[in-house]
Amino acid sequence: MANKEDAEPATRRPRSVRVNSLFSEDELIEDYYDAPPAIGGSSWSDDVPCSGSIPGDGMEGPSADLPLSPTIKAGWLDKNPPQGSYIYQKRWVKLDADYLRYFDSEKDAYSKRFIPVSSISRIASVGDQKFEVVTNNRNFVFRAESDADRNEWIRTLQQIVEERKSKAPDRTSVSLSTNGAADPADKSGFLELRGFKHKLFVAVAGDKVFLYKNAEDYRLGIGITYIEMNVGNVKEVDRRGFDLTTPYRIFSFSADSDQEKEEWVEAMQQSIAEALSNSEVAERIWAVESNRFCADCGSPKPDWASINLCVVICKRCAGEHRGLGPGITKVRSLKMDRKVWTEELIELFQHLGNAVANQFWAANVPPSEAIAPTSSSCERRRFLIAKYREGKYRRYHPLFGNQQELDRALCAAVTTSDLAETQALLFCGAAVTCSTGDPQCPTPLALAEKSGQRLQMEFLLHNKTSEMPRLELGGSEEKPYSVPLPSVTHHGFLYKTPSMAKPVGERKGQEEFSRRWCTLQDGVLSYYESDRNAVPNGEVRAEEIVCLVSHPPHAHGIESTFEVYIESERLYLFGLESPDAAREWLKSIAKSFVHPRAEELLALDFERIGRLHYKGGLNLERAKEGWFALAGSSLHVCLEDGERQEPLQLRKLQELSIQGDNEVLVLVERRRTLYIQGERKLDFLGWVQAIQKAAGSSGDTLSEQQLTESDVPLLVDRCIGYITQCGLTSEGIYRKSGQNSKTTNLLEILRRDARSVRLKEGEHQVDDVANTLKRFFRDLGDGLFTGRWGKDWLRATALEDEEAKIGEYRRLLSTLPTVNRATLKALINHLFRVQLFSSENQMNTHNLAIVFGPTLFQTDGKDYKAGRVVEDLINHYMKIFDVNDQEMKKQQDEIMAIMKMREAASSGTQQAGDFICTVYLEEKKTEAEQHVKIPATMTAEELTFEILDRRKIVMKEKDYWSCFEVNEREEAERPLHYSEKVLPILHCLGTESYLVVKKQLSMENMLIYLASRVGDCKHGMMKFREERNLLGLGLSTGFHDRYFILNHTCLRLYKEVRSLKQWNPPLENVSREAPGGSAGVCRGSCALCPYKAARGQPQIQSYSTCVSITGVLHVPEQPSLPSPVTGGALA
Repeated sequence: MANKEDAEPATRRPRSVRVNSLFSEDELIEDYYDAPPAIGGSSWSDDVPCSGSIPGDGMEGPSADLPLSPTIKAGWLDKNPPQGSYIYQKRWVKLDADYLRYFDSEKDAYSKRFIPVSSISRIASVGDQKFEVVTNNRNFVFRAESDADRNEWIRTLQQIVEERKSKAPDRTSVSLSTNGAADPADKSGFLELRGFKHKLFVAVAGDKVFLYKNAEDYRLGIGITYIEMNVGNVKEVDRRGFDLTTPYRIFSFSADSDQEKEEWVEAMQQSIAEALSNSEVAERIWAVESNRFCADCGSPKPDWASINLCVVICKRCAGEHRGLGPGITKVRSLKMDRKVWTEELIELFQHLGNAVANQFWAANVPPSEAIAPTSSSCERRRFLIAKYREGKYRRYHPLFGNQQELDRALCAAVTTSDLAETQALLFCGAAVTCSTGDPQCPTPLALAEKSGQRLQMEFLLHNKTSEMPRLELGGSEEKPYSVPLPSVTHHGFLYKTPSMAKPVGERKGQEEFSRRWCTLQDGVLSYYESDRNAVPNGEVRAEEIVCLVSHPPHAHGIESTFEVYIESERLYLFGLESPDAAREWLKSIAKSFVHPRAEELLALDFERIGRLHYKGGLNLERAKEGWFALAGSSLHVCLEDGERQEPLQLRKLQELSIQGDNEVLVLVERRRTLYIQGERKLDFLGWVQAIQKAAGSSGDTLSEQQLTESDVPLLVDRCIGYITQCGLTSEGIYRKSGQNSKTTNLLEILRRDARSVRLKEGEHQVDDVANTLKRFFRDLGDGLFTGRWGKDWLRATALEDEEAKIGEYRRLLSTLPTVNRATLKALINHLFRVQLFSSENQMNTHNLAIVFGPTLFQTDGKDYKAGRVVEDLINHYMKIFDVNDQEMKKQQDEIMAIMKMREAASSGTQQAGDFICTVYLEEKKTEAEQHVKIPATMTAEELTFEILDRRKIVMKEKDYWSCFEVNEREEAERPLHYSEKVLPILHCLGTESYLVVKKQLSMENMLIYLASRVGDCKHGMMKFREERNLLGLGLSTGFHDRYFILNHTCLRLYKEVRSLKQWNPPLENVSREAPGGSAGVCRGSCALCPYKAARGQPQIQSYSTCVSITGVLHVPEQPSLPSPVTGGALA
């Protein structure tokens, strides 16, 4: 039998592959399909659970969550495939009032194909339990289980089709009209969908998103599936990509450009909002005949409105209305902006509405300039500018041009119910705040109130800040926002200084402030000479504001002050005597200019909030705009993609520096790096100073210090780290006093900015550093044990039962603040290490307790209770601080390794004995453990060979084995460079990290990739840090700009650009690791790094090293490569 659907070639595929396709198996086209891996029988992709896991009953599947049209009939049918094949596939078929759809199973959420009921021309029986559904261009053949079932399907389909034909189409979904053309969609076009070589045609219409194989199918209305947006969520994921997420599937789309992506995201967000909206207000306003069609283009069912112009408009015209600005038109949704629709406003639209409004605004529209529902955005924009901004088509009032008479007539009109007269007067020049001459009712609004004219009052209130139409020679300026900002209203008196073009350097006295009446309404902050003035002295538009700053109390002559920075490099200083009132102004102004995607920042008790340009992540090619809020020592960030970011803890930064000519602020955390750019010097300088201040130590208590990631003051960590490396065997350590002047100077530098200090052997003496640490604790505000709990610690020493004493210490430890608890553990751990070498340094537990007891408790030393506490903490370190045997053994092994390496360094030999550690084969299991002696010279390659030899594993062709460093806490791993020394790595690992030898599964792909990039070259400046210490424990010289040249054979590093004199240190030295996860050299932890193949396999020398650019590896203009790194590098 002939079948039009069969005209399209199809490739038969096994069911296990077919179920991963958007297309039906019988309509799959090879060129369109790029199959993702099949998982669990899912009919979509690996992002969703298998169909069997989707909740739903046998008839409706997801109906409990998706409010679809009621299902009229559903059941299993066999569907005939194309090209006349007699092999049928079972399909779950559902019929509702709009569509005939078929699925792989009754539990699938999304169909393989949908056929609009309106496109079905006839249904006919074709024998053998089969029936044919005939559309305008294609036939679909189904087979039932019996003749009776077939006849029931035919009868039901014919009934629904006849009912549909008898009714005028009144649907918001994309469906076929009587002429075969599709209803216009809100947004349509081609998008890439993950898993497909060719693009799909996507249409956003109303509260649904429709997917079609091509534009022709879209025109015919026969699609693949549609997505109900009441369960959808849209999220931008990269420069051109975005995800549409539902409970049943993640649709990963990619657009052709950034702008296209933004348009698609906005359209889908509007669709979600429409799906969740309420139609009660719309139905009441549509009750007026003229309001059922757009006032501008005539589109039916307009669900947006301009509340000051009193016109009901469609979504496409509403988008262009926004571009005119809130001074011309205030756009609101009939369905979503529920709070704005008061009873008075609804009645106003019922009395005025489109008919009356257009008698004024569109009284003289030439037919050649009118727009229609199909008009383009440019045509709409041109028409709306002429209609509302210029007033080109309005009906001029007879009093036009006579301001005095217009104002007098307005005062008379507002006392009546003639809203049309008020509208004509107001938009022909009458001043809404004109003087009435009546002291009791000084404004038209007061007159309307006195006269009881509620609707006149409502109309005047919404037009209080409206701009009068006027012809303009130039076009409108482009607005910086594509999304309307919230409308915020606030007013009151503020103290204000004249605007400035430079930072406020000196304290402003009270006499330098002037009292001004200020209003914030519809995105405009206006200031007047007094509350009786109608014309403002000046104004600041919300879209021009880039930063808002709150000052501490009494920073100036007025108690509470704040600054407003604008695009044109000006700042305004305002003040109030009431801190609460000032905070209300701050919140209101912030809400008026902060982008909706960053509204979560408004809930913070911020000191500074605004927008800045930044670069971050792996894409450093283009600066993006983000929103930042500084609250205390935390910098909260809302980036361009809208994804929620953890705030940056400024006191825990690894680096804070300024690059270039004070143009880029670099913030480096362990896991991310942010480059903040100074597009505007005035507010950027303020941000830099504020962030630098917040990132420093702000007081003398522990919580106010710069901290490590583990909440230990950086000052303490620096001193402990240096003494651990250089002073464990120093005789009399902590008992001997260093030079007082050097101690004072070092403590001052560390207090000011410990982050920038690197303690170096030879430059700093051990006793000076030890004395600095003791003095820090002695001068500490509130002490290490805190004033509240200090005496309880001392009383605990009187307990005679040792277990009871340990229990009390554990209880008291839990009461300490987080920073105090972490600091105490770090210090006692350090002292525990020191006393292990008491035979050399002469400082046993008792001697250390004598020194540190009075220091930590800040006593005079006459009472030994303080020393007893310290002695008990050291002796019972493992029990009190919950240190397990494995962690203790690791600490002891680390100490021994340090000593051996120091001995090796002092003796001039690299051999310093062996160190035994546990390495796993393929995975972390007890049976996979291998205990290996690690000499100081052993490389990752040698360790790999050792493990394979022990297990007698024979290398096969194209087998590539590597040693990996795994961090369980961060769920991250990285392959070691084959030439890396293993011993330093072992002693930089935390307790949650280990080494494992396993196959490098991505090597074959990397070889192919490198072979294809022979001609590639990249060069330029990058930040680089070289480590020069023994174990990488904090003796870095910092980051420096270096010039790099990268090609397919190597990565070359030059010290300076002038001479291009190559600095080519030994490769194994270049690839050293920074300490304890700090940013530094990446040691081959990225997909572009080489790995030497084991056992006679080819040696890859292509990339000799990878350099971390202040913590982030970035090689621009390189396509992604399957990487062995899971979750990122550990560097």
